Amino acid sequence: MFFHIVLERNMQLHPRHFGRDLRDKLVSKLMKDVEGTCSGRHGFIVAITGIESVGKGLIRDGTGFVTFPVKYQCVVFRPFKGEILEAVVSMVNKMGFFAEAGPVQIFVSNHLIPDDMEFQSGDVPNYTTSDGSVKIQKDSEVRLKIIGTRVDATEIFCIGTIKDDFLGVISDPGATS
Repeated sequence: MFFHIVLERNMQLHPRHFGRDLRDKLVSKLMKDVEGTCSGRHGFIVAITGIESVGKGLIRDGTGFVTFPVKYQCVVFRPFKGEILEAVVSMVNKMGFFAEAGPVQIFVSNHLIPDDMEFQSGDVPNYTTSDGSVKIQKDSEVRLKIIGTRVDATEIFCIGTIKDDFLGVISDPGATS
């Protein structure tokens, strides 16, 4: 799920950046440092949408660096238990498969794949139905349901299932159109 929230961060800036474009340097450093990172509490920071305020700088003794408190708006992505996501399969093995939905990696165990699908090893490992009509392999798009999340300080791990109604393969790269 995507959220638009306000966060705060203390930014350190070297004295050589002081001048007319101080605010621009501060904003570009904030974007470089923050976008694409993950905080366990808020999720993955996708993009900074605006700067609410830049506080007064505090000079650090002995270094000349200045610390500015910056309040900014951003879009974050945080997956939740029970959420339905569309993801691209990145790896298939006999234990299940890994899929990626944006920055999140989701593992789907072979116990959470429908019983009529079996693992096929070979050049392109995949899960295939007995009649061969549906195939899950690398680069397949799947719709899955998140059944569990584990949040670390800098990462979010998810477990998913496709063993439910309306879940499974959306598009198969191996199929001919």
